[in-house]
Amino acid sequence: MKKLFLFVLVLAINYSYAQSVNEYKAVIVPLKYEFLKGENQYRLNTITKFNLNKAGFVSFYSNETIPGEYSDRCDLLYADVVNDSGFLTTRLIITLKDCYGKIIFQSAAGKSKEKDYKNAYNEALAEAFESVYELQYKYSGTRAKAQPAVVAAAATPVIKEMVAVTELKPSLTIEESTMLYAQATETGFQLIDNTPKVVMKLFKTSQANSFIAIRDAVQGSLILKDNEWYFEYYQNDKLISEKVAVKF
Repeated sequence: MKKLFLFVLVLAINYSYAQSVNEYKAVIVPLKYEFLKGENQYRLNTITKFNLNKAGFVSFYSNETIPGEYSDRCDLLYADVVNDSGFLTTRLIITLKDCYGKIIFQSAAGKSKEKDYKNAYNEALAEAFESVYELQYKYSGTRAKAQPAVVAAAATPVIKEMVAVTELKPSLTIEESTMLYAQATETGFQLIDNTPKVVMKLFKTSQANSFIAIRDAVQGSLILKDNEWYFEYYQNDKLISEKVAVKF
């Protein structure tokens, strides 16, 4: 009876996941995963995109120019691979998140006992993708309006920053065109614009209102002062403080 219950539960979860992912038009694949040292190391990002396409999804790398029909970033899912490895076993988990960083789908862990990193990661990722294939994805053409989750003050912020923007769509307001969106990572958050392109990376500190921040080659801090967020860094031995706006 217990096995039957677990089987029915798994089927119900898979059905729920399938109904959710079917609401999204395409998937964005990053160029680098947090647990790796370089872009597309061991070709894991290429393998991710290949398997997503094979599973029926439309997918784009995060640096690709995306066709206009996919311009609404909340119509898209954002792929990630999480390293949950132990001492003797490599474990990789695939997640698909919405534009607010909420997990819409999480695969079963793919496992490998191979000692060579490349072989282990490839084997584990292939096994994790079995869960993705089971979704039998097919775009439904409809999506419920995405809403940010109600979270505590220290949780995922939706951040916007006034930055130079070119080639804006006529339908976008200035505020929309400069909005940065936070996606949770293993170490903090990454902030993406509506392209989508990663603009800044945030790393958690012991203080909920302070992050180590990296934008391009500039490293500084994102700090909350008097209910306003500031990106602060040194340039030619001078402290630069740039005001940003944050929504939780």
